[in-house]
Amino acid sequence: MRQPEARLAEAIGLANAIALDVQHSEIVRLRSPSASHLMGKGQIERVAATVAAVCAEVVVIDGPVTPIQQRNLEKALKAKVIDRTGLILEIFGERASTREGTLQVELAHLQYQASRLVRSWTHLERQRGGFGFLGGPGESQIETDRRLIRERIQRLRADLEDVRRTRGLHRRQRQKAPWPVVALVGYTNAGKSTLFNRLTGAEVRAEDLLFATLDPTMRAVALPGHDKVVLSDTVGFVSDLPTQLVAAFRATLEEVLEADLIVHVRDISHPDSDAQAADVLGVLTDLGLAPEQRQTPMLTVFNKMDALDADSRAAIADRASEDAIPVSALTGEGLERLCEAMATLLRAGSRVHDIKLSNGDGRRLAWLHEHGEVVGRSDTDDAVNVQVRLSDKDWSRFEAMA
Repeated sequence: MRQPEARLAEAIGLANAIALDVQHSEIVRLRSPSASHLMGKGQIERVAATVAAVCAEVVVIDGPVTPIQQRNLEKALKAKVIDRTGLILEIFGERASTREGTLQVELAHLQYQASRLVRSWTHLERQRGGFGFLGGPGESQIETDRRLIRERIQRLRADLEDVRRTRGLHRRQRQKAPWPVVALVGYTNAGKSTLFNRLTGAEVRAEDLLFATLDPTMRAVALPGHDKVVLSDTVGFVSDLPTQLVAAFRATLEEVLEADLIVHVRDISHPDSDAQAADVLGVLTDLGLAPEQRQTPMLTVFNKMDALDADSRAAIADRASEDAIPVSALTGEGLERLCEAMATLLRAGSRVHDIKLSNGDGRRLAWLHEHGEVVGRSDTDDAVNVQVRLSDKDWSRFEAMA
């Protein structure tokens, strides 16, 4: 489904995300990957000449490379070789800021390294943080004793379990709060953080950079008919996610599992937008949130409309529907319609409940007016009887207020 040129551009974006200076990039077509060197002899000689010509110190291969292939390629190319998994782990190692994110990435790194205890090239200078895929003199070698790695992995898993248990308690506390949760999901660099900032007035890091956001952020926002809604900005998805990071993604995306509404943000200007959407839906399926699996409603946002020409904009507008809203998070185009659509879906699936409140229970009565649709009311000397249309989750929230 993916265009090789778009895939190459994404690989360059991943390299730029950790400030690598890309001197050359190309698509190498393999008829049959070599088990020992990945590429054929002639291809290796040509790439080696290019590496020498541009004085490259690191060669990034956008795909899986076995330990044997990596070792042989490094000897042939006389440069450090890292694959897509190593590159993404390096990005995550540099970006993770919360305790849980740091633990998850270190665990993923050790699981990756345990399978390839090969010596790093020591002529490279140490330039940044992360986990040593691009490292040089003075850093720990990848030949770390396997027993120590296993012990560290066990400790990390125990620490992560403690962190997750604490976060689970926080999430249960939020579930008692009388506010619905909307989770933004989408491919990396689709514009989720820009949309998040536009809707909430926050200043979450939003750049034209892959994986600019790694740790989920939550802010309150008002929607039509909803005095307060919690909006969550999550980590971006990516194709061919390293298996070592799948668990980290699952933990980070637990917030999505508890959301009342999922908003799938797509970069509709990207040539591989449909393939990116398929990758996102694939991860959601793994989380049990596929269209046929989930009860949580999903709204699709066609973002970056400002980057399209007039003909493309018209074509996208024809594709849009009640469940797909064209917007520009950068300019604000379409955001009013998006807010109305989110509010409508948050009210969907509601039922009318007969509720009896005491005359002095103004707090819960006000809450019902804010979060539900009061369709009937009758007052007596000692009680107020109201008929209110509420979603199942809002009804559970109301019951928790008792």
